[in-house]
Amino acid sequence: MFDTVLIANRGEIACRIISTLRKLGIRSIGVYSDADAGARHVALADVAVRLGRAAAADSYLNIEKIVAAAVATGAQAIHPGYGFLAENAAFATACAAAGIVFIGPSVEALEVMGDKISAKAQVVKRNVPIVPGLAEHGLSDEQLAAAALIIGFPALIKPSAGGGGKGMHLVRTESEVKAAIAAARREAASSFGDDTLFIERFVQNPRHIEVQVLADNEGNTVHLGERECSLQRRHQKVIEEAPSPLLDEVVRARIGRAAVDTAKSVSYRGAGTVEFIVSADSPDEFFFMEMNTRLQVEHPVTELVTGLDLVEWQLRIAAGENLDFSQDDVVLTGHAIEARIYAEDPQHGFHPTGGTVLSLTHPTGQGVRVDSALIEGLTVSSDYDPMLAKVIAWAPDREGALQRLRAALNDTVTLGVTNNVEFLTLLLADADVITGTLDTELIERRLDGSAFHAADADVFAAAALIMHARGFPGTGAGPWQQRSGWRLGAAAASVYRLATGPEEARTLVRVLGTPVDALVTVDDREPTQASVSITGASARVRFGDSTVTLRFAHDSVRLYLASGGASWSITDVRSERKSAGAVGMNPELRSPMPGAVVAIFVEDGAEVEAGTPVLSIEAMKMEHVLRASVAGTVVLQVQPGAQVSADQVVASIVTVRGAAVVDEAS
Repeated sequence: MFDTVLIANRGEIACRIISTLRKLGIRSIGVYSDADAGARHVALADVAVRLGRAAAADSYLNIEKIVAAAVATGAQAIHPGYGFLAENAAFATACAAAGIVFIGPSVEALEVMGDKISAKAQVVKRNVPIVPGLAEHGLSDEQLAAAALIIGFPALIKPSAGGGGKGMHLVRTESEVKAAIAAARREAASSFGDDTLFIERFVQNPRHIEVQVLADNEGNTVHLGERECSLQRRHQKVIEEAPSPLLDEVVRARIGRAAVDTAKSVSYRGAGTVEFIVSADSPDEFFFMEMNTRLQVEHPVTELVTGLDLVEWQLRIAAGENLDFSQDDVVLTGHAIEARIYAEDPQHGFHPTGGTVLSLTHPTGQGVRVDSALIEGLTVSSDYDPMLAKVIAWAPDREGALQRLRAALNDTVTLGVTNNVEFLTLLLADADVITGTLDTELIERRLDGSAFHAADADVFAAAALIMHARGFPGTGAGPWQQRSGWRLGAAAASVYRLATGPEEARTLVRVLGTPVDALVTVDDREPTQASVSITGASARVRFGDSTVTLRFAHDSVRLYLASGGASWSITDVRSERKSAGAVGMNPELRSPMPGAVVAIFVEDGAEVEAGTPVLSIEAMKMEHVLRASVAGTVVLQVQPGAQVSADQVVASIVTVRGAAVVDEAS
């Protein structure tokens, strides 16, 4: 076994790998960019090496720097985690040239399975079924369009390289084909440097099911059961579980054998995942999609139902050991479900977010596991993938696992960074999710009907009471320092003008009295008796007949509240701004997230019409266009390439009436 291993990755997967290295007594070498100098994985590693600036090309994607760090620290092996260089054949080759073990499959396996067209051709030789379509290198736009007519609609146009859903386009009619091919080529070239495309039949009511495999140095290959990954948004997985509620034991054995045959087709070594598409209408029929030649984000659910540490087995196989168990020894016990926590705002188009983690609570309890990169004080930037953590629950059956996961998410608090925790709790309560009636388009169908808990009178009252208490010195101070509203004559109320965002309506809250004995009036409602008691970062608020405990944190601008999976960011505006239609107002375009200005579409001083794109901001692999909603003169306040923060004014429009809005992700 190795004595020193470098982890060529960051975030929760780097922390996850370090935990197994510690268990095995192996020295861990972490790497980091300038943006990650204060990250959790840097603190956990035995040694941490700076790679360079925040840009991935200067740090986590820089093969030369990573290999040099391994050599300098005496690392005998490199674990690539997932993402970045995990499936990069050139990286594996560079490791071998430096005499360092790449913890992963052979270069040949990386090359064959890294190209979806080559992968399909390879597995067909093993009689693994593939989706009907046309998958060949060098297909022209005309050949793809002709194939669409033969395959029939709906059809799916896909890049041969890459993954994560980038460049994939679903076409339902002939009229959509030409534009979809052009867009797919453009996106594939931009994301992967390769615009090779293929086309295949779109499986109706599709379910995404993948199989975990392990293979040793002598070709012994086993599968560890399947994972259901059908709950996706924009082809990105959100919830995963093991085993799938769709498959019976017969199909489970068949799809497992197909996965093993796929791995053997390239003499696979290590841990890998074979992905299949299955129609919910015909669960006994499955088709090969691709093989991920690395550890998967969702590997914890397999670990919980098999009792195996997949990272440990990656290390053992890379060190030359062979499997000490056979397929008959693999037993799936109970059910496990994983939820991914992202820095994104589900109520505003899932825009990536950022900020500083001000208060953090990870759930605990029987059957609950958390893989996380979060620590209080961590700054979450837009430089990398927005996934922050994973919450996983195991129970003897699926119903129990769902209940434990929902409870765990309700106990998850990450204040200071807007995230998707409430969305996850709503999704897990969906009737079809509860029954296991899943498909890859379920989230898109349900999204508009998600009943997010908006900040209501109770929330605003609680916010005002907490603000009142935080500014209330206590009984030890003199009457002139107390925020009690005391004055000669009748006492005056403390007034709070609260809003959840710069464009949201203001809620007026008046608090008369002390935090422990107050009369609270929200807008024009009747005054209500209320009180608040604070212990650390928790506040117990009584408002009328209801009592609730909230977690809270604050920065110089906002108060953050969380309760039962829901969270709110509330600002005390203090004074009303001029109305949007006021004469002489300059409507502001504000960045909806931290990111980089990647394009400016108009010149400074240009006259624009309503709906004109002004500029584009890229954050966490997504691009967002800001448009003007009215005619006016543009005043730019940023240049291309500028890094901007959330809510930063990037341009304004001199106009007599109107405002500016943020468009959906382009």
